[in-house]
Amino acid sequence: MEKEILEILKAMQQDIKGLKESQERLESKVDGIEKKLDGVVEQTADLLEFRTSVEEKLNELKEVEEVTKANCYDIAKLKLKAVK
Repeated sequence: MEKEILEILKAMQQDIKGLKESQERLESKVDGIEKKLDGVVEQTADLLEFRTSVEEKLNELKEVEEVTKANCYDIAKLKLKAVK
């Protein structure tokens, strides 16, 4: 009877040891995932900053285009007046 109990306890200890090893592997994998996630968050922030910068420059170009278009019309009108 005692021998059976000892065998059961040894089996339980082995199971616990296996669980601890599995937990350590999982913790290691979680650490790796957290590092990768930190990298993704950093890259996302950089991309958002880049996008904002590009949008601002695009808006500036649109404004310049509108002014240039208006100037072209004014130049054409002046040329027509000069010809008359």
